[in-house]
Amino acid sequence: MWRYIARRFAYMLFTVWVISLISFILIQLPPGDFATKMVSQMLSGGAREVPPEVEAQLRAQYGLDQPVYVQYATWIGKIIFEGDFGYSFTYKRDAIELIFERLPMTFTISLFSVLFIWVVALPTGIYSAVNKYSLSDYLFTFVGFIGLAVPNFLLALILMFLSYKFSGQALIGLFSPEFADAPWSLAKVLDMLKHLWIPVIIVGMAGTASLIRTMRANLLDELNKPYVETARAKGLSELRLLWKYPVRHALNPFISTVGWTLPTLVGGEVIVSIVLNLPTSGPIILESLMQQDMYLSAGFILVLSTLTVVGTFVSDLLLAWLDPRIRLQ
Repeated sequence: MWRYIARRFAYMLFTVWVISLISFILIQLPPGDFATKMVSQMLSGGAREVPPEVEAQLRAQYGLDQPVYVQYATWIGKIIFEGDFGYSFTYKRDAIELIFERLPMTFTISLFSVLFIWVVALPTGIYSAVNKYSLSDYLFTFVGFIGLAVPNFLLALILMFLSYKFSGQALIGLFSPEFADAPWSLAKVLDMLKHLWIPVIIVGMAGTASLIRTMRANLLDELNKPYVETARAKGLSELRLLWKYPVRHALNPFISTVGWTLPTLVGGEVIVSIVLNLPTSGPIILESLMQQDMYLSAGFILVLSTLTVVGTFVSDLLLAWLDPRIRLQ
């Protein structure tokens, strides 16, 4: 078991390094850089021309005159030894400050979305598999396809309309105006929970629909295996048989999704966050990429990727504990 953990941990460190290298290079592939962006803004702001030495000075000021590998080595070295993720050109602040400002709300929505997905998808998938080809099974299948097909932003607009129609207030953002800048208190937490259900349902809808189908398919495979008939022949009750053997084996996909849930939610909530005005990571990552703010965007991608790899590592350990066959392979 310890050899398995050590091997997976080494893979995790190597994966994080590869992701940081590839993401840093990909961010700089588009033509130009932040200095080019600033020069374009100067020209569009009324300047007739910008001398080349000014552009060169800007590029030297931000460290953009060095080769890509030197920029990467400097950036990753400062992160490892100093905890310095660089400086945001767009926001004129340290990138780490912006990252830690946005991550808590991102985690909050992601955590509640994962809980929503599991609470809904697990019993629904089990019920559909046990009652296959019934009216309720077809109904859940239809709802699942709707959840996969409807874009998140459209669902956000529909729920906003319904909330305004029945409550008289469009639940935009995570806080009411009076709590937006207020210090944390019980009243602010309750206000956040009142606004949180809309983004949680919207972001988790596609994942819920997908896992319902996954759970149903896997459980149907397990229910048709000989060991189920053997256990039933020995007099084991249907409920105990279901939870002790088939459901346990069919849970592997649920455990294995822990690692990739976070990037899926963050990627899926970008447009939703813009529509609902949510203070999460997605919009600021999009803005930093559009503005070629490479240190901020690379820092966000590195942190989220690291958390994703750590989540995958944890899911591997849970799978090895749940199914011993995995760690023996």
